[in-house]
Amino acid sequence: MLIESISGVRGIVPADLNNEVVSAYALAFHLFLPEGSVILGRDTRSSGLELTSTITEQLIYTGRNVLDCGICTTPTLQFVVEDTDAAGGIMVTASHNPVEWNGLKFVFKDGCFLNAQQLDELQSLMKSNGGEKPESVGAYNGFEQAVRRHVDRILNIEFINVDTIRGRQFRVAVDTVNGAASHALPFLLEKLGCEVVLVHCDPHGGFPRGTEPLPENLEDLCSSVKEHECDLGLATDPDGDRLAVVDECGEPLGEEYTLVLAVDDFLSRGELPAIIVTNLSTTLAVEEVVKQYGGSVERTAVGEINVVERMKVLEARLGGEGNGGVILKDVHLGRDSLVGAAMILNRLAK
Repeated sequence: MLIESISGVRGIVPADLNNEVVSAYALAFHLFLPEGSVILGRDTRSSGLELTSTITEQLIYTGRNVLDCGICTTPTLQFVVEDTDAAGGIMVTASHNPVEWNGLKFVFKDGCFLNAQQLDELQSLMKSNGGEKPESVGAYNGFEQAVRRHVDRILNIEFINVDTIRGRQFRVAVDTVNGAASHALPFLLEKLGCEVVLVHCDPHGGFPRGTEPLPENLEDLCSSVKEHECDLGLATDPDGDRLAVVDECGEPLGEEYTLVLAVDDFLSRGELPAIIVTNLSTTLAVEEVVKQYGGSVERTAVGEINVVERMKVLEARLGGEGNGGVILKDVHLGRDSLVGAAMILNRLAK
């Protein structure tokens, strides 16, 4: 059964999600978007390349130009959409679902996921005949610099003290479940002067553990932290928007504390008043940290877009969800494991 929700579209390939379904969604998304290019990206599932090719063919036929980031994290795609002034983007991923699944996450021109109203509009366009035939087809180009540009933006966050982090020469074990962050997260850490110990960072290796970065799935990472005497371990899900932390003793902290650590780093600079936006299911430890600094917490319904839309209204710089999702407006309005990693290292370096 094809699952359609505020998180996008997901299903088992090809029983539920196949070229016909993907092509129909690509056409509807074209009709939904304003003029401009469309950014594509995918995680490391074997079905992703064919599905991305189908989307590309449909979009080019409608006259859209396509920039393909190839294998990249969902936050990288979101960042690139906003950074290049594209009309929107499609991330081919089923997030934490098993490897036989795949899906589509739709990103609007502001780099944010579609909200419920926009998704309803997209669904209504699925019944369209495609509109007028374009005068000419669009162009396809690769966008190999996507990860580098994303990492460069993170390194230029004004409160991230890159030199101090580099001076600490952290040793960090990384487990990306052979997913989309397999290159990006180690690349960021190396730029921050870390010695990186790779655990399940082969983008062609399939998913060697449970896809969610839960404690029960991080045995290899925990063992590696202890074996190599690392300062910490970092783990992501297949599309790289969630981050979990393992401490120097090889004990997983749980995703709940990723946002707590990021909030502590952000507020430790003393810029108040500050509003932190998170959802109703996130740990109360966020309130405890924010209270120490004199800030306030705003709660929303579960779902990244709900947090993001509240951040927009309140002009909040930091938000997130208790599933390892850190959202920093300075980079883009979406959960970002790379941003979370940089903020946690920044706090440890102080």
